[in-house]
Amino acid sequence: MILAPSILAADFANLQRDVQMINQSQADWFHIDIMDGVFVPNISYGMPVLEAINKYANKPLDVHLMIIDPDRYIEVFKKLGSDILTVHYEACKHLHRTIQAIKNQEMKAGVALNPHTPVSVLEDIIADVDLVLIMSVNPGFGGQSFIENTYKKVRQAKELIYKNHSTALIEVDGGVSSQNARQLIEAGADVLVAGSFVFRSENPTQTIQEMKSIVL
Repeated sequence: MILAPSILAADFANLQRDVQMINQSQADWFHIDIMDGVFVPNISYGMPVLEAINKYANKPLDVHLMIIDPDRYIEVFKKLGSDILTVHYEACKHLHRTIQAIKNQEMKAGVALNPHTPVSVLEDIIADVDLVLIMSVNPGFGGQSFIENTYKKVRQAKELIYKNHSTALIEVDGGVSSQNARQLIEAGADVLVAGSFVFRSENPTQTIQEMKSIVL
């Protein structure tokens, strides 16, 4: 299981400290949410913050774009150090073209689905993507409650991947904790994003270690 703590929940007054904590922990990736206040009702952070994270991070940057018209920024996010770039199905007019543009920049390409979007919309694109991100909360805010229907969607995504001989990983983002981690992995998830559960715990490094041990 790949664990990707969400920097959205970090202490931005101590960002370097929190990035270095992730570096030294058993976490695998940095999950970085970019929100524009248009596609989602919130603004997170943009290019300067990602650049600062990249300066200190020594693990892959898993960048999740919750923005409209993401094609405009693909090359920029590559230059800022993104290893995986995920766009929302709901935000792309020409998804296949967007996926190819990401891959042409030598990044892994991911597609995110909002809670109301069925997995079946990916049938014609699943063989081309490296990551399917299942939103287990409505995007835009941290600290929301986990949507129980997510388990079903993860199983459906896994079935779609097998059926089309895809190598895509399944990532789950939103309300992930030690309470649902094992069940998500058993349903077929490969990558878990944990934000508030990690950064608001008394000992984030220990919380990461405990989450990794749950599903070993």
